[in-house]
Amino acid sequence: MPIVKYPRATEPLWHEWDGKAQKCGLRHTVYAVNGDQYTGEWLDNLKHGKGTQVWKRTGAIYSGDWKFGKRDGYGSYSIPDPVTKEYKKVYTGWWKNDRKCGYGATFYHGGERYEGEWSGGLRSGWGRMYYRDGSIYEGQWLADQPGGQGMLRLPNENRYEGGWKDGKKHGPGKFFYLDKGQLFEGIWAADIPKCGILIDFGRDEAPAPTQYPIPKV
Repeated sequence: MPIVKYPRATEPLWHEWDGKAQKCGLRHTVYAVNGDQYTGEWLDNLKHGKGTQVWKRTGAIYSGDWKFGKRDGYGSYSIPDPVTKEYKKVYTGWWKNDRKCGYGATFYHGGERYEGEWSGGLRSGWGRMYYRDGSIYEGQWLADQPGGQGMLRLPNENRYEGGWKDGKKHGPGKFFYLDKGQLFEGIWAADIPKCGILIDFGRDEAPAPTQYPIPKV
């Protein structure tokens, strides 16, 4: 009885090419169509694990953790200086779903910086902000602005301690005029003191006390 031999089935070449094109595990630099490049780990064709992304249009660099194609975990984000072309760190800290989330530090133009908590890419929770004029705010934040309880210390050491809303003094608070040796304690609304009392506070040690002390009632 004659033996019939059937030709061995061969898979199309595109199956082999497609298999090789699947990205999983550690890979060398992979270039996107728009010129962006990524070097690091993959899972099911998504950036996942440790990796570094470079955006061609802005020159920005992110190096850190990824989860299913998005920045998630701990990482740092830097941009090149427009003049010197040297990279300057913009943010170092925690990310979630491609946004700043958790504790991190951001460095702003002009030397300002924020150290504290983030949520959804906005300053939210507890944090400390160093302003360009030398002022320092330390306290609670909400939706990227001081909100809740906090203290603002001015360059001359005068300070406000109390409530904040939408980035302005709001609610019960105390303003220490340490340069004059006075204390104002009262209620604030949208940065304006509405009512309260003003008393002498450390007047003898103040560098520029008022000419006359406040009489006691």
